[in-house]
Amino acid sequence: MYFGVHASSTASVFYTTPPGVTEALHAAHKNVSNKTLVLRHLCQLIMSPIKANLQHIQREIRRAAERTSGDKTIILNAFYPPISLIAVSKTKPAAMLRDAFAAGQRLFGENYVQEGIAKIAELADLRAQGIEWHFIGPLQSNKAKLVAQHFDWVHGVDRLKIAEALAKSRRELDGSDRGPLNVCIQVNVSGEASKGGVAPDQTLALAKQIVALTGIKLRGLMTIIENTPDEATQRAQFLLLRTLQEQLLANGIALDTLSMGMSQDFRAAIAEGATMVRIGSAIFGARDSAASGEPSSAVVGETR
Repeated sequence: MYFGVHASSTASVFYTTPPGVTEALHAAHKNVSNKTLVLRHLCQLIMSPIKANLQHIQREIRRAAERTSGDKTIILNAFYPPISLIAVSKTKPAAMLRDAFAAGQRLFGENYVQEGIAKIAELADLRAQGIEWHFIGPLQSNKAKLVAQHFDWVHGVDRLKIAEALAKSRRELDGSDRGPLNVCIQVNVSGEASKGGVAPDQTLALAKQIVALTGIKLRGLMTIIENTPDEATQRAQFLLLRTLQEQLLANGIALDTLSMGMSQDFRAAIAEGATMVRIGSAIFGARDSAASGEPSSAVVGETR
């Protein structure tokens, strides 16, 4: 089976044979003089599905950024992308992540601690080549040590207790030259009881406590908005997160990251200033919720 994404949407579709392959083979057989061009087209058609999906998402991110800025100078580039793509790979095998890495993807997000650590170990050879690991979603304090030891970022800190546990564990890494653990405060901008995150009016107080800790570095804010197709609602909730970031900046807290936007709503997130978007199913396909062997929470990072 091949996984693909239609150019007009991020909806997932499956093909038993990539579309166009049969036609290309017939054309090559009938027209030998044009065989080189036909075979080149055939190679493009059978490109790694993950690579094709990544290219599609990158184009969509670029278009969203250009529409937002009105200026094509604000686009993704290979050296310093102003909008980073985190490929959320929970329940997917390490082999699929290796394919994505080969296609140029460097940032990967995991929601389950044990599953993520297993993949980090299996893909340890990619560490020196620039792979970066992001833990996304709610974190229990008894797993903070494992996350601090293995991950580069945590998106989902919403309590001082978790921040302190991460900071302590990161400081205790013997002989490590990895530096502080990057963290984002998760804010519940929708007010839904099913969502994790600190209340918007408590964000500044928590940020002041976190920046005083050593071993972690507060990089920004993160949110998971209401699951709605209404763009106005999406943008209003993302705008709230950006407004909170501006409030923290005005209070002398240096932040450079807004981690917001998933497969369904990343365009609206980019319109409101996202610097990181977290996309999973549009890259890797639908997930098997039972594959991780770990309990799931109501919403963890990129579920749509």
